[in-house]
Amino acid sequence: MVSLGEKFVSFFNSRWLVFVAAMWIQSCAGIGYLFGSISPVIKSSLNYNQKQIARLGVAKDLGDSVGFLAGSLCEVLPLWAALFVGALQNFVGYGWVWLVVTGRAPALPLWAMCVLIFAGTNGETYFNTASLVSCVQNFPKSRGHVVGVLKGFAGLAGAILTQIYAVIHTPDHAALIFMVAVGPTMVVIALMFIVRPVGGHKQIRPSDSSSSSFIYSVCLLLAAYLMAVMLLEDLVDLSYTVIIIFTVGLFILLVVPIVIPVSLSFFPETRDPAEEALLPDSHKHEASKSGHDINEVIFSEVEDEKPKEVDLLPALERQKRIAQLQVRLAQAAAEGAVRVKRRRGPHRGEDFTLTQALIKADFWLIFFSLLLGSGSGLTVIDNLGQMSQSVGYDNTHIFVSLISIWNFLGRVGGGYFSEIIVRDYAYPRPVAMAAAQFIMAFGHLFLAMGWPGAMYIGTLLIGLGYGAHWAIVPAAASELFGLKKFGALYNFLTLANPAGSLVFSGLIASSIYDIEAEKQHHHHHHLQKVLGSTFLGSFAVDEPLKCDGAICFSLTLMIMSGLCIIAVVLSMILVHRTKVVYAHLYGKSHT
Repeated sequence: MVSLGEKFVSFFNSRWLVFVAAMWIQSCAGIGYLFGSISPVIKSSLNYNQKQIARLGVAKDLGDSVGFLAGSLCEVLPLWAALFVGALQNFVGYGWVWLVVTGRAPALPLWAMCVLIFAGTNGETYFNTASLVSCVQNFPKSRGHVVGVLKGFAGLAGAILTQIYAVIHTPDHAALIFMVAVGPTMVVIALMFIVRPVGGHKQIRPSDSSSSSFIYSVCLLLAAYLMAVMLLEDLVDLSYTVIIIFTVGLFILLVVPIVIPVSLSFFPETRDPAEEALLPDSHKHEASKSGHDINEVIFSEVEDEKPKEVDLLPALERQKRIAQLQVRLAQAAAEGAVRVKRRRGPHRGEDFTLTQALIKADFWLIFFSLLLGSGSGLTVIDNLGQMSQSVGYDNTHIFVSLISIWNFLGRVGGGYFSEIIVRDYAYPRPVAMAAAQFIMAFGHLFLAMGWPGAMYIGTLLIGLGYGAHWAIVPAAASELFGLKKFGALYNFLTLANPAGSLVFSGLIASSIYDIEAEKQHHHHHHLQKVLGSTFLGSFAVDEPLKCDGAICFSLTLMIMSGLCIIAVVLSMILVHRTKVVYAHLYGKSHT
């Protein structure tokens, strides 16, 4: 009979508790998405112009993406310490901004405000890294599922925090900055000792499938609930009581997943001795550890020694041939008949350092495919307000809200379907990334055409495709380059996002928009001269340049559609190069 104390220990060491706590932390890890709500009060309080606010936005984007320090600290410090550093950065950065905005601290020069925004937003890179590192290690055979859900909650963080702020119901708009400084800090400090690796691969149970299904059901329900709430609050003037009720419902949905670790720890499933004997036990795992290194070497040698025609055989026959070759090499190495040597550096599927990964073609294929795919998606997200205005929509907030929901569903769905691909078919995960980029290419095309309803279809396709990248890429990187230095590898890959946005949005989209706006301005000015003063009021010369019509972004979107097709090609090259690795990682489950 298991005592209550042992059940509490089991609960605290449950990998599902770690997963749920990581979900809650990720719900606070999207504070960068709130910059659009924070920037107006900064602008009005400090008398900034739009160019100065844009510089703060650049500092925010850099803070959100530059995670080298977070990745490095997660390798040398306990994860709780890294989470504490992130919480401290978040609190000091945004807390100081709040003090300046409210006049409680002396005004600072613009560069100092940029540093504070950078430091505050950079705190979320620690939350992301610690959550992903711990859960990917706890669920090594379900990486797509856990990464998709965690990144999905990060994408929903803006909507969650906005709904909580609606309950504060204060005329002081600076209170949102205070909430961003204090709220995530309190949540992370409360949970930082829970989020850690707990050896989840030794705790695989038959209930894992139903637990995953329950988590996905909660995610879909949460997305639908938030979409309905946002639409209602946008279209209807709701009372304060109704807003409180909606927020309580949101908290209930966020807390519900805790029933999984509670039920598994305090009401464990019963198994008969025969079934227990079939489960992998820990001493087998420990016994196999001594031979782990030689097996890794043998797998690397198999890649060199196996005949090329083996790759063309059916999966079952190919695995038999490779296993036979592995056994022969192992016996020969043990008897001293051959000397098995590692080549310089690890092979795909083994643990890489960042410097070792940077000289591998596979790593750069992931990076540039991500740059083209997610960079083009981020460009649409950043310019969605102007895009919708240019084609005649007055209410731009609805598209911003919709694309955040599609982004969330893309992350959850990308993790789910990519996991099916690798688990059921032992096929390379990057094929799911190629599919997401193909969907995005169609989304860009729809927006470029400017057809009726194109904004709704375009935001749906681009939101799903963009979100899927952030479930697929971290899982694929951990499979191809190992878990040991996953934090540094992941944070380097995230640089592809702002790099793509800088090129596509900062150079291509803005330049083409300004050219088209200049053309329309000259056309209007010409009409003024021809028609005289009768229509002078219609075309004021001193108005800022503004572009109207689908032409404003159509060329940019066509270019990005073509770049997404190039990203598909890069992803498929990666698929071709990594078939053997995925067959080795996941193929054994089919024998």
